[in-house]
Amino acid sequence: MQIVKASKDGSPPSQVRSATFTGLVYADPVLTSPEGATVARVFFAPAARTFWHWHERGQVLHVISGRGLICTDGGLPQELDAGDTVWAPPGERHWHGGGPDTVMLHIALSLGTTNWLGEVTEAEYAPGR
Repeated sequence: MQIVKASKDGSPPSQVRSATFTGLVYADPVLTSPEGATVARVFFAPAARTFWHWHERGQVLHVISGRGLICTDGGLPQELDAGDTVWAPPGERHWHGGGPDTVMLHIALSLGTTNWLGEVTEAEYAPGR
């Protein structure tokens, strides 16, 4: 068993500037297990989002606050609200992030390897706009 205590020093999460996100994203890593499970708190500014990706053994997302979007390959973006929980099965190509005018904070539990793909286009993020 491993217990990860919450930070008591008030240190801010890290701003993520990588080839896997569009826009302003802050990530606070919580846990990485030897079995390949990772847990992180991720904050998305409005319209910030992940690139397309999939997880070897799936992913659970739990929205803590704000509103955001999630989309699977071939689908339309779906709204997420505080309290919503998502299961993305192994191999399902998807993206997630803040809403067009709203922030979103979620807990992400990723199982196995995350396989990053290309950037989500504006047309994919906001179809019909």
